[in-house]
Amino acid sequence: MNGTVTVIDKGTVRVHSYMAPDDSLNVTTQLIETPARIVAVDAQYALAYADEVVAYAEGLGKPIDRLVITHAHPDHFHGAARFGAPVHALPAVRDQIAAQGDAQDPSGTLIPVADVTPTVEITPGVEVIDGVPFVFEAVAGGEAADELVIRLPEQGVLVAQDLVYHATHLFLGNNDIDGWQKALDTLAADTSYDTILAGHGLPATPAVYTELGAYLDAARELLGDDGEAYKTAILERYPSYGGPFLIDIGNQYLFDAQGA
Repeated sequence: MNGTVTVIDKGTVRVHSYMAPDDSLNVTTQLIETPARIVAVDAQYALAYADEVVAYAEGLGKPIDRLVITHAHPDHFHGAARFGAPVHALPAVRDQIAAQGDAQDPSGTLIPVADVTPTVEITPGVEVIDGVPFVFEAVAGGEAADELVIRLPEQGVLVAQDLVYHATHLFLGNNDIDGWQKALDTLAADTSYDTILAGHGLPATPAVYTELGAYLDAARELLGDDGEAYKTAILERYPSYGGPFLIDIGNQYLFDAQGA
């Protein structure tokens, strides 16, 4: 297996957290295994890694009930069609995906937007899936314009996805550091969750909020008008972090439009 799977046992629920290798941005798919089914969250960037996740899920011997897409960044929905399950998302996220049109995965394989556009709307609130309460929450601003957070209150599991990166460089292309910090503060204020599932990186404890806050402070300090200078500075500040290509992607949004 190319990716890394971390299994977290929460009694009636087991979480299988699949992190892609560094060459695919350390993007993480969550497989939430309930007594009789699997709820998948986010679908990988490279189709080969989506296939690896699906093969792993099939080995659990339970059907994938649904695939939930948390936000409209391609690294989280390109592999959606590979899961063979209904694709759920917030209406805003669905519309943002549909507006992007056809695309390609890193290998150059065509990804028709019609194949990956969610078809089932998520309404924020509580939904009991296979006897397990899932709390769906919409968050505006931060790493993306609109994001979905999923809470499993009985298990103390918070599926934060791209509001939380763990030991991985941040994508700052949405240019909303203040909104991201505000969202983190809101998540951190609820201390009833001991397992935080990241959208990039391995599962974390609540200590990740402090680590992320420090990184956002560093980014605020180091961001100027030169993307390459920022990349050099943040890599020096966080030399052990994965996903350096995420800095390049963010810089394309932050600086290229300015001719930097």
